[in-house]
Amino acid sequence: MQVKINMKEIVKKYKSEITGHLDIFVVENEDKLNGEKIKWNEILIHGDSEGLKSFANLLIKLAELNQDNVDELPISAREHKHLRPNIELSKSSDTVIVGRLDSKRTGIFYERYIPKDKL
Repeated sequence: MQVKINMKEIVKKYKSEITGHLDIFVVENEDKLNGEKIKWNEILIHGDSEGLKSFANLLIKLAELNQDNVDELPISAREHKHLRPNIELSKSSDTVIVGRLDSKRTGIFYERYIPKDKL
């Protein structure tokens, strides 16, 4: 049995905090340096004024949130938001999860995190 997904119902159920137009995607790059091939990825975030402002507001909301006051969030979990193509983002976007690095109550960062070098 095949289930038909009604995108309008999904959008209505999960009201987006992103307004305007926002496109987020990964680009794979390749170049040669001193005869060696180097590869790297870049994440491109593009939007119109409204889309970028609503994304900025989402980031500020996450940054200012006191995770200890979120009853549904388990201890040691991290608040986060899912941004999905054709719902919060453009159809051409990749799925994005944006969230806190520090965990509720413990403040511990996840294991894969490597801080930047101090200059």
